[in-house]
Amino acid sequence: MKKYAIIVAGGTGKRMGESLPKQFLKLGGTPILIHTLQAFNIADPEIELIITLPKEEIQFWDELNVWHQNYITHKVVAGGETRFHSVKNALEHVDEGLVAIHDGVRPFVSPDIIYESFKLASEKQAVITAVKMKDSVRQLTEDGKSKNIDRSTLRMVQTPQTFTVDLLKSAYNTEFKNHFTDDASVVEAYGKDVSLIEGDYRNIKITTPEDLVIAEALLANK
Repeated sequence: MKKYAIIVAGGTGKRMGESLPKQFLKLGGTPILIHTLQAFNIADPEIELIITLPKEEIQFWDELNVWHQNYITHKVVAGGETRFHSVKNALEHVDEGLVAIHDGVRPFVSPDIIYESFKLASEKQAVITAVKMKDSVRQLTEDGKSKNIDRSTLRMVQTPQTFTVDLLKSAYNTEFKNHFTDDASVVEAYGKDVSLIEGDYRNIKITTPEDLVIAEALLANK
């Protein structure tokens, strides 16, 4: 079955305190986004890779690929106003099969997670990666107080989130809603249950300076 991976890279550098978009920041001397491409290419060179980027950043990305000698085959698609619109644009370039959606700034996704994500999606149609909560969790209430929540019932969602192409295209054939924070929320709104696979605490999303420090340590011990 044909496999695709849509790598969403529309972030800015605001939380990093940088003018350079976070996906282009260097990790071990190489842009984060190139590390993410490499992770999927190592897991399975047959996966067709599609990157979504803001239109105004595509030329810079092309230059980075030349400078860093990145020869991994991939397609670049102009993103949209939100993650939802970026994924929807990329889905126009996807045919039948399976498609994984992954954050461009999660460069440490393992081959095992990628493999298991596609494998289970072929059986269950909709699969997302998640890890157990480590910390205690409280929920704010309307009266300004808070209450404890049993953390054993909660999971922290990661990517990839993997689906059959037919299902994801059908789910995305709708109007954008503010609660569409990821692909699973779009698929659930369409009426399809989502299965979970065990993620990895090393599969971090690099969004803050602290994350970048952790990422450098992870890379050094890879």
